[in-house]
Parts: sequence; C-alpha cells; structure tokens
Amino acid sequence: MAKNDFDELMSVGVDIGKDVFHLVGFDKEGRLVLRKKIKRMALVATFEELPHCIVGMEACLSAHFVSRTLRKMGFEPRIIPAIYVKPFNKGQKNDYNDAEAIAEAALRPNLKTVSEKTQEQLDLQALHRVRSRLVSRRTAAMNQIRAFLIEQGITVRRSVAALRASLEAILNNRGDEMSLRMRRLILGLQQDWIWLDKRIDMTTSEIKEVSETEESCQRLMTIPGIGPIISTAVVAAVGRGEAYDRGRDFAAWIGLVPRQNSTGGRTILGRITKRGSRYLRMLFVQAAQVIMMRPKNWHKFSFGAWLEAAATRMQHNKLGVALANKLARIAWSVLNSGKNFDWKEKELATAI
Repeated sequence: MAKNDFDELMSVGVDIGKDVFHLVGFDKEGRLVLRKKIKRMALVATFEELPHCIVGMEACLSAHFVSRTLRKMGFEPRIIPAIYVKPFNKGQKNDYNDAEAIAEAALRPNLKTVSEKTQEQLDLQALHRVRSRLVSRRTAAMNQIRAFLIEQGITVRRSVAALRASLEAILNNRGDEMSLRMRRLILGLQQDWIWLDKRIDMTTSEIKEVSETEESCQRLMTIPGIGPIISTAVVAAVGRGEAYDRGRDFAAWIGLVPRQNSTGGRTILGRITKRGSRYLRMLFVQAAQVIMMRPKNWHKFSFGAWLEAAATRMQHNKLGVALANKLARIAWSVLNSGKNFDWKEKELATAI
C-alpha cells in the first residue's frame, strides 16, 4: 500500500479497540476507498503510508493518546462523542460499520468535537478518579459499620464526625452487646476506614500541589466557592475551554441546563439534562450549596444581587442548580479570558 493509492483520501474513521483497530476511509467524492483491520502496534506504520487527512475517532479510552500520535504525524484528528456518531450508523452494529459512521461524522463541519487532552490533563484527571473511588469506598465502609451497629441495637447520629467520634467508645463500652465475631468485623472495617482516610489525604495533597503551581487553577480559585478540587477538575476536563464558544455551552455540557421538549414555537422546559460530566456537575452543585449556607456574604459577590432576588422566588434545590450554572459560566469566562474573577466587578459576570 502506497500513498499514491490514496491521493484522494478525505477522511478516515478509526474504531478503537483494545488490541485491534478498524479503519474505513472515504475519498473526496464520498466513495469508500479504505477498509482495513490493523493491530494497535501497527498504527504508526499504517498511517505513514496514508496521505494527511481528517481522522475521526470516538471519545473513549486511549482516544487522546491516538489523537496526539496522529497529530504529530501531520494528520487532523477529531475526537467525536459517541452520541453524535450514532445517527450515522447504518445496518447492523459491527466494527467496520462503526468506523464508517465515524468517518462520515468527522466530515461534518458543525459537529462538536472533544478537545484533545494533554498528558498533564490525563494525569490530573486520573488523580481525581482515584480520589473519587477512594471516597466512595470509604462511604461504603462507614455505611456498613452503621448497618452492623443498628442490627445490634446501637444507633449513631447521621454524620461522619459523629460516627468517627463515637465508634471507639461503642467498641470499648458496649462490646458485650455484640458477639466477638461481629466486633472483629467492625474493627476490620474501622481499619479499612483509617487506611482509606490516609490514601484520600495523600491524593488530595497531590491535587492541592497541582493547584498551587497551575495558573489556570489559581485564577479559578478566585471565584467564590471554588477551591483546589473543583479548579483542578475543571482544568483536567476542559483545559482553557477552547471547545466551547461561550459559558452557556460549558454549563450545558455539564448538564446544568433545563431539558427541552419544544415544538411548534412553544418552549417547554423540564428538569436539568444531567448530560456530560457527572463529577463536575456534582462539584459545582456542592460549591453552590456552600455559598448558599452563608447568605450574609452574598452582598460581597458581583452576583449577590441576583442571588438575593432569586432566593425569594426559587425553591432551595432549584436555586442551588441555578447558582451552579452561573458558577460554571463564570469559570469558563475566567479560563477563556485569562483574568482573575473580581468579586466586586460585574464585567466578567455579565460577559457570559
């Protein structure tokens, strides 16, 4: 296979697998001119024989690595969300049909693509995923301890601090109310909890170190309610937000906008879409809830007047989502402009 054989190649769709890639390519007239299955290790050698063109791939594991590799070779890689590829699928689902759909979707000029992540972004994203898994395991261990104690007729107030403070006293003073086996099980869960606390603290410290050296994180932390965890999560997910034209698009990607079911010129809005990054959506809602806990500070913020007015007409949870939406839009504006957020300055808040 030589480059001359594919001089008219316009786009190539790559269906990425664990060990095997399927390639389908179209020429300028839309004719299928390439249909090939290759091993992962043969990716570079195969594309060295192809002319530079658009290369589409679904957003998945290793898509960013493949994209960076092909970009260095002079190709134009486009990472496409799977939901946007689905309408182009024809016939039964198989790897070649998926690759063909990707190749067709990659040619659409108005199709939204995923921004390519750097290795630093992927490392930071991995830190957040590890921390999230550890927190989930710690919550599971605590809930299991509570369940076992309730089965023994012992209840603890509903908070992490209450369980942490009272568990030692329960095991020492009320050990005769449970069997020796149950006591050993609870002690084992307590050791798991302590170990998970240490791992979470180590991972959190590493994330904080990144936030102290990354300029974009420092700018994001000038926004009320946003600290090291949210700032690094945003930078890991979207970099400087180049993939979005405005803050509203970023908030929509997170899923903090109403779901539309409009027809005939009649707008019908429902609950939030909950599309995109569930993790970022959770963090922004938590940030909004922290701000809402301190109404005495609202007047300090440039969006304080809006928040005070909205609080009189919105239900509490709805207000939290609306504030989370505003924080996400401000975060994009700060990233895109390269400026800090001034709590008293309304320029950034109104620019989104």
